[in-house]
Amino acid sequence: MRGSLHGSPPRVSRPEVLWSWMGAFLGMAAVAWINQWFFAGTDLTFTIGSLGASAVLVFGAVRSPLAQPRNLIGGHVISALVGVTCWQWLGGEPWLAQSVAVATAIALMHLTRTLHPPGGATALIAVIGSDQVHAMGYLFVLFPATLGPLVLLVAALLFNNLPAARRYPEFWL
Repeated sequence: MRGSLHGSPPRVSRPEVLWSWMGAFLGMAAVAWINQWFFAGTDLTFTIGSLGASAVLVFGAVRSPLAQPRNLIGGHVISALVGVTCWQWLGGEPWLAQSVAVATAIALMHLTRTLHPPGGATALIAVIGSDQVHAMGYLFVLFPATLGPLVLLVAALLFNNLPAARRYPEFWL
């Protein structure tokens, strides 16, 4: 209710839109390819929905503090740890496990300066995920919550620095 009616987000140039599209396509293709070739038919997964949101940040908002490597990796790892722990300790009360997981993930990301909004989804996925996700336990932190963002990071480092007008990252730590 306190929002301003003045101004809207700045328009993005068409070349920037094209670079964002191509980067997101290549980054997500790398994640999906690894998932298909190495994890199909196993109980492990390499792809989770929150990686799509991370792709929006690292390819569509490359200068955002929320898109930087520290936030990308740290946000997913911390949130996955929180999500798995909440499922294991509070899974008997799913409403409580879900709300504690997301709220605690936000608080810990703030405290560690790793705020990355898709991390909230990663924490939630660890709680509301399938039996396959729950059976992974803390392996979920490694597959997909650490290695998936690492693949996106490598793709972002390679792709976002190709055009002279883009630079990634703005900072590492």
